[in-house]
Amino acid sequence: MNKIVNDFSITVGTKNGSGSSTANNTILRSVFKMGIPVSGKNLFPSNIQGLPTWYTIRANKNGFIAHHEQRDIVIAINPDSFARDLASVVPGGAFFYSDDIRQPITRADIAIYPMPIKTIVKNDPNVPTDFRDLVGNMVYVGVLAQMINMDMEKILAALTFHFKGKQKPIDMNFNALKAGAEWAKANLEKKDPFYLEPMNKTDGLIMADGNTAAALGSIFGGVQFVGWYPITPATSVAESLNDYLPQLRKREDGKHTYAVIQAEDELAALGMSIGAGWAGLRAMTSTSGPGLSLMTEFAGLAYYAEVPVVIWDVQRIGPSTGLPTRTSQGDLTFTHFIGHGDSHSVILLPGDVL
Repeated sequence: MNKIVNDFSITVGTKNGSGSSTANNTILRSVFKMGIPVSGKNLFPSNIQGLPTWYTIRANKNGFIAHHEQRDIVIAINPDSFARDLASVVPGGAFFYSDDIRQPITRADIAIYPMPIKTIVKNDPNVPTDFRDLVGNMVYVGVLAQMINMDMEKILAALTFHFKGKQKPIDMNFNALKAGAEWAKANLEKKDPFYLEPMNKTDGLIMADGNTAAALGSIFGGVQFVGWYPITPATSVAESLNDYLPQLRKREDGKHTYAVIQAEDELAALGMSIGAGWAGLRAMTSTSGPGLSLMTEFAGLAYYAEVPVVIWDVQRIGPSTGLPTRTSQGDLTFTHFIGHGDSHSVILLPGDVL
């Protein structure tokens, strides 16, 4: 069997709201820290807690990290999608699954790896009962890490970053992860060709999603005032600003040259930003379609008063409240003519992910 190094995809099938996001991001960030080009994406965002959801990670040594349909490694945690997940693995691929799922294995052309996730977590006295399902996700990360040669030091660094240095959750999750890795080392025989090996292809790069990039771009563009109100999927724009502004806009005297204000609603968020723009500050807000609908009158005011202000519209599908877990480009015409006639707003769209 020929080794396949740094060129495969990993798909995790689980339930929405199960806490798998932390585990999947840990895999993604660890691979990135190993110097391997990688990307992650929700294949099918769920509408409601408990419905099936899938997350795919693609590593490629040559930097080809766009999503593709081929599923090389599949991790099945959800009984409701188990048969579909099993059928989706490419011939010669690997199938990891939680061994409490009592469904038939009907494939002989792939490597099969059962994982005693619930047993491992139950036997860990440091995991509170109400945290077992959440921490259990780290067990599959540990099993996977052992089987594909993920760097444990990079995994620990990823967890430290995620939990912002808080030692208790770091230790609880990393111990479960190590338990999974140790169990895999003692009980599983490697039968698939997939391996990770360190590279240097991510040197000088940062791992970021679109909202983080928007926040960083705004900071380097000189933003001074941000008025915002939480709304999916735009909230992390302001959250990223709160993370990075103290690092990147730090004065020796400790004073801030910016203000980020959470308003009481979307109208106030844009109203504050327009007021700041009127006073001469570089001002912005962030929202999505439903919030933008509420901001229409203020947007028209800014247009006719010629007050400069930036609105980040992180779009989602649908009228009224829309579908928060579905992205789109459906607001373009609305934003161009936003206001009450004779307005032609400037619209800037990202042309690529670089």
